[in-house]
Amino acid sequence: MKDLPKVSAFPIDKKLNNFQESFYGKGEERHFYKGNIVNKINDIFASSSHVFKSRVRIYLKDDIIERTIIGKTGTDLLTLSGDKIRITDIQDIEKV
Repeated sequence: MKDLPKVSAFPIDKKLNNFQESFYGKGEERHFYKGNIVNKINDIFASSSHVFKSRVRIYLKDDIIERTIIGKTGTDLLTLSGDKIRITDIQDIEKV
C-alpha cells in the first residue's frame, strides 16, 4: 500500500448542477433500400461469414431492431430467439 501515489482531494465549495432535465438531439435521416429486400437477405445468407447465424440490424416501418437470424421461410425471417419477422415488414436490413 505504500507504493500508491498520494491523492489530493479538494473540498467542493459550490453547488453542483450537472443534472439536466432536457436534452437536444438531432435525429438521423435514414434512406431505405430501394431494391429487392429478398435479394439482400439472400446475400447475407450466402456470404462466407454466415455459417449458422448472422447478427443483423433490421429497419422496420416504425422501429429498428437487432436480431440474430438463422434462417428464412417464404414469408418470414427466423431468429435465434424463436421470433418470426415478416419479410414484407422489412424496409432495410444490414449485417452488424
